[in-house]
Amino acid sequence: MSKAPDFRLREKSSIFSANNRAMHLSTLDWVIVAGFFAVTLAIGLSIYKKSGSSNAEYFLGGRNMPWWLLGVSMVATTFSADTPNLVTDIVRNNGVAGNWAWWAFLLTGMLTVFVYARLWRRSGITTDLEFYELRYSGKPARFLRAFRALYLGVFFNVVIMATVMLAGIKIAGILLGFTAMQTVVLVSVVTVLYSSLGGFRGVILTDFFQFSLAMIGMVWACVYIVGLPEVGGLSTLLEHPAVQGKTGFLPDFNDSKQWIPLLFIPLAVQWWSVWYPGSEPGGGGYIAQRMLSARSEKHAVWATLFFNIAHYALRPWPWILIALASLVVFPDLQSISTRFPAMNPEFIRDDIAFSAMLSYLPSGLLGLVIAALIAALMSTLSTHLNWGSSYVVNDFYQRFLKPEATQADMVLVGRLSTLILMVLSAIIALYLTNALQAFNILLQIGAGTGLLFILRWFWWRINAISEIVAMVVSFAVALFMEFLVKDVLASHEKLVIGVGITTTSWITATLLTESTDQSTLIKFFNLIRPHRLGWKPIVEAGIRSGEIAPDVHSGSSLATEILMMFLGCTLVYALLFGTGFFIYGNIIGGLTAGMISVSVTALLYFLWNRKYH
Repeated sequence: MSKAPDFRLREKSSIFSANNRAMHLSTLDWVIVAGFFAVTLAIGLSIYKKSGSSNAEYFLGGRNMPWWLLGVSMVATTFSADTPNLVTDIVRNNGVAGNWAWWAFLLTGMLTVFVYARLWRRSGITTDLEFYELRYSGKPARFLRAFRALYLGVFFNVVIMATVMLAGIKIAGILLGFTAMQTVVLVSVVTVLYSSLGGFRGVILTDFFQFSLAMIGMVWACVYIVGLPEVGGLSTLLEHPAVQGKTGFLPDFNDSKQWIPLLFIPLAVQWWSVWYPGSEPGGGGYIAQRMLSARSEKHAVWATLFFNIAHYALRPWPWILIALASLVVFPDLQSISTRFPAMNPEFIRDDIAFSAMLSYLPSGLLGLVIAALIAALMSTLSTHLNWGSSYVVNDFYQRFLKPEATQADMVLVGRLSTLILMVLSAIIALYLTNALQAFNILLQIGAGTGLLFILRWFWWRINAISEIVAMVVSFAVALFMEFLVKDVLASHEKLVIGVGITTTSWITATLLTESTDQSTLIKFFNLIRPHRLGWKPIVEAGIRSGEIAPDVHSGSSLATEILMMFLGCTLVYALLFGTGFFIYGNIIGGLTAGMISVSVTALLYFLWNRKYH
């Protein structure tokens, strides 16, 4: 698929090679953009004192956040400025069906909703990295927590933020004529201010405002762009020769080079085996942070359910339609170069077609969409900043450097680490050129670790060494594939090989090393109350010692939860494709999908009530 990213520093730190040319923004456009920044900063300032009152308040909002606010925040975070660019890149190269590369992660999401959300909330921890010392024992557990605090919270997190910032650089370069440096400085300063001042609560509240603005802007922009004379309306767009072969929901099953990498690998391998931020098997990262901050287990479940419905079913179509329209207006990369002759040639990739289409928007709407994209960019950055700094503070600074740190100390370090993370990501953003490349590399780095994250709650034998081996092997395989194998193998082939090597390695390490200390496992089982099947030896030992009650149970059926997971997937896919059918003019298909979604919702409601009442 894509080549390794080019990490050369941009010439003159600009997206434009010469004669930097900004689009004409009216006074109204600038007023809308300025108003967005003002409201965002006002939210952060309004809760400055409350957010700094304690560590739990700064990183978890006092563990009293409602499901709807958390759900919107999850959606806002995954609606980053690079997401429309990524979808545009996918659609232009592989059609609508290419989106299975991320649609398949719905299975992971629904598994988190119905199996893991309540377990995370039940743990009572502050960050998901605390899980390591809750579940494992000894020096390996301490090492794992400290190392991953820096590896995920700093290194990995900074790379993710840099790819998000890259999208902002490209959008600002086309729509505003900003240099890369101007974009980085402006976005970094505002994001650091409100996220460091308002903490987690500030992030959640601004996410709600920013997501509302982003969705209004995207839907409105989509309607306008599809109606452009160059596009000719929805029916003309769908009949255009450049688009007709790109609209299918499924790839061509007569071509194994299409359906294997685009559909089979994502659904059969990728969703359960790959760790990716926001789609972690078993939950984790900022998704876990929001589940941990929920008012109750039910609020944690409802928040993640709302997130998955909105993320996969409600949000993609404006991006997809704009991407299809770009095939008409900009059929190839040369047409983009012709439209923007001053643009640096190294940035002329398919992902930039999304920004190029937005250049056709009129005054007022252009300002709203620019504000919406900035909102999408900043909501993602602010979440990653707060999440990353929570690792630095709770899982490294307070745990290993200064155990006696006061609440004020931890809040201060949290604010300082927020600033440092932003600076590092801004610097790295100046070296990246393409979002899809980074997406593929991150998938490869996480290949093979997903099954471990799923099973560690339900199989007592997994230990800290298992996780260390999985982490080291997956990273080594990713480097080998990216820099030595390169284009000899396709991306999906490298992914499958990586999954096989990593999974085999950590399972072997699990069976050859000692298990976690029995007392730690008994405490974990009593707190989390996972299903007993994979904990039978521990439960029996605990019952004999009197540490586990003979009648202890998880409070639900794993079989029912798995059924609800697949029903949830059916619901979301029915909504996603039903919307597509209506857009394509297939009324019967749309109504059929609608009936399926209604029936599945009723069944889920029945099972939900039986489970919780």
